[in-house]
This record gives sequence, C-alpha cells and structure tokens, in this order.
Amino acid sequence: MTNISTPTLDAIDRSSALSFPPGFLWGAATAAYQIEGAAAVDGRTPSIWDTFSHTPGRVVEGHTGDVACDHYHRFREDVRLMADLGLKSYRFSLSWSRIQPGGSGPVNPAGVDFYQRLVDELLAHDIVPWVTLYHWDLPQELEDAGGWPLRDTAERFAEYATVAHAALGDRVRHWTTLNEPWCSAFLGYGSGTHAPGRTEAASAVRAGHHLMLGHGLATQALRAAGGQAEVGVTVNLYPVSPQTSAPADVDAARRIDGLANRFFLDPILRGEYPADLVEDLRPVSDMAHVRDGDLATISTPLDMLGINYYSRHVVAGPDPQAPAQGYWRPPSTWPGSEKVRFVNRGLPVTDMGWEIDGAGLVEILTRVHRDYPELPLYVTENGAAFTDTVVDGRVDDPQRLAYFDEHLRAAHAAISAGVPLQGYFAWSLLDNFEWAWGYTRRFGMIHVDYDSQRRIPKASAEWYAEVIRRNGLPAQ
Repeated sequence: MTNISTPTLDAIDRSSALSFPPGFLWGAATAAYQIEGAAAVDGRTPSIWDTFSHTPGRVVEGHTGDVACDHYHRFREDVRLMADLGLKSYRFSLSWSRIQPGGSGPVNPAGVDFYQRLVDELLAHDIVPWVTLYHWDLPQELEDAGGWPLRDTAERFAEYATVAHAALGDRVRHWTTLNEPWCSAFLGYGSGTHAPGRTEAASAVRAGHHLMLGHGLATQALRAAGGQAEVGVTVNLYPVSPQTSAPADVDAARRIDGLANRFFLDPILRGEYPADLVEDLRPVSDMAHVRDGDLATISTPLDMLGINYYSRHVVAGPDPQAPAQGYWRPPSTWPGSEKVRFVNRGLPVTDMGWEIDGAGLVEILTRVHRDYPELPLYVTENGAAFTDTVVDGRVDDPQRLAYFDEHLRAAHAAISAGVPLQGYFAWSLLDNFEWAWGYTRRFGMIHVDYDSQRRIPKASAEWYAEVIRRNGLPAQ
C-alpha cells in the first residue's frame, strides 16, 4: 500500500479549477423505498419501512413511502433526466419484497421485469447501473420471524442475492451488498429511530454481525453465479475527534470510533472484531452469536469499498452540567453511552442539523486507505438537505452547490495524496422520502413536487452536469 498521510486543510484547493483522473466515475444515488412508490403494486409485499411508516408517531407528519416519487411508473422520465445531467453511473437499490415477496420462496416476475426494464433504459442511455441489494427495506415476513438479529436472515439474504443476479447479472456488473449496515443495526434495533423500531442493545449487536455475515454470504453467492460481477459493500463512516486531549475525551473518541467505524471495517476488511470494542460491548453482549468461520466469510475479499460521508463526530467525556449535543447519540441502553457527549462546534449545518465539514472526507478516505488493505474506493453517498423554493419555475440552491464543491475539492485532495478514489455518487438524484423525516427534508439535485410529481432540476444539478462534462471543478 502506498504510504500516505492525511493532507492538511491547506492542501485542499478551495478556489482553483481542478481536474479529476481520466475515467473518474460520476454518478448519483437513490434507494428503492425512498423513490419508487407503488408500494402494493404488481405483487410487492410490505417491508419493515412500510410497517414503520404506517405506525403512528414513527415518521414526521405520518408520511409514508406509498407513492414517494412514483419512480416505479416514471423511471423512463427519470433516466432521461440522468442522461441530461450526463451521469456516467446510477446507483440504486432493489426492493427485496418486490423481487421476492416475503423474503424467500418464489420470485415475483413483475418485480423482476421492472428492474430489467430500468437497467435496459439505463444502458440505452450509456449509464452504468450500480445495484445495491439492500438499502434497509427488509421484507416484513423476515422481521416477523426475528429479523437481522436472527442468523437465518443472513442465509435468506444470500439466496436473494442469487435471485437478483439471475435476473440482472447479464447486464449489471457492479453490485453492492449492503448500504450502511450501521443504520440498519443500531438505528433499527438499538435506538429504534428507524425501522423496525426496536430498542434492544443486544439485538442491535447481533443484527450488525448478521448483516455482515449476510454480506459475506451474498458476496460468495454473486461470485459463484459466474459472470464478471464486481462486488463491494457501502459503509457510512465518520472521522471521530476528541474535543480536547483530556483522557476522558480521548476515550470517548475511541468508543465512538469503535461503534461508528471499526465495528464494520475491521470484520469486513481484517476478519476480526477490535478487542477494545468487544470489551466495550461486554455489558450487553458476550458475542456468543459469532460462530467459527463467520469472520472468514465476512472478510471474503472485495472488489471495491463504498464510503458514505456526511459529517464528523466531535466528542467529549461526561460532564453532568453539559448534556450531550449532536444529531446522533448511542441509545440509552448502550454500554458506555453515559460516558460520551457529542459536541456542537457552532459550524454551519444542513437542515438535518449535521455540521458541514468537507475536510472530514479527506480524513476518512486517507484513513481507510492507510489503515486497511488496499481497495478501489468510491464515495457512494455525499450530499446535503436544504430548504428549497420554486420561483418562476426555477430552484436556486446555492448552499447545496457550495456543499458539493467543498466535498469534491476534498475528494480531489485525497486523490492527490494517493487515495485510489475512483468515483463519486451525489446524494441524491431526487428529493425523496427521507426515512423518519418523511418529506420534510430535501436532499435532491432535482426538485420533486410530491403532489404533481413534476421534476425541476435545481441549480446544483446544472452545476454538477458541468462538473461531469469537464471532469473537474470550475474555478471559484
């Protein structure tokens, strides 16, 4: 591996025109439940997000993904918009319960047909399809049987991967097994703020392990299916910094880095759990669910790693006079949660309350390249929610445009430092159902009127199209 060090802030060129390497892959990303709609159409059965969003009090204003952006019926229009932007690749997820209702058993021909038509439309416009098998929408029947805390779910996931490859493997080369398993495990089963809404710390730990086991089994299944599948996984990572050099702050950073980053990076890329993390987890889990051979399966070699980046965590040790701040905290049942405070530094934030810290992207990319086996890396999600307004048929979103510019300059700095970053997928193509926030948060480069389903490319979309055209950033 190339020896590199994290560039200093001064190494990020904040004003010059910048060129990216030839062949750099420019894309945008979405997720099935957030955009497809057609929730009960053509044989699709409920997922945990259907159940969760229809449960009173779970989602802001009672919003659901029943219609979302109606992409299921409007995918050709959306692909034309992608082509107008000049996208080289489109990262999207498959709805497991649309392809395989109930999560096992017979395949749903109508569901398969939809994704085949979508892939064909993308290829007709010279857009590379980049498929994610799982973006949080577990079939409800599998959750009713125990969900991700149950080992059997990992085995069903591998079967589903085989089904998906049989349907699309002749046209799809790039496969991502999981998107952000941290969210699936710890928000779904720990804090309960995401589907299925359970608050069980031990179940969250088991779910995290079985998600990774499912990833490993699915990777093996995709390879066994033949063809030229390139397989990876996408993790959401955060640089974690102590507020000061005080021992309590440093220990808080170690704890959160373990939970947020190393819980997944180390098993997937090193075939082991970090010893300090296992010790931190001991009050809620003895890790007896980890069987012989699991870590070898989980660490099946990959072709690439996707990294989703949105912000940094700055943490401090306990202070009874200064309650925790920030947009994420360990659930109250989490071991050691009373020992960590999330610090608000007063930086500009997005509508999600997430501090904008482009330099953190450089840090996380260089850290992964430096500390783990070398792999091609992709930024598979990066973007920001801001309030947008349509004025005379136009949407100006200068904050989002500036966000993209800052983070792409950070990506360029990482490449210049030797990081093998090969592509960038903006989040998101369309305004959409933003999980527990419903339709109250807009991440899209394309504005969606949820009543009329009218699409309007925002100023950030026009800017991104120019970035793609020139394969680089204009001078500021």
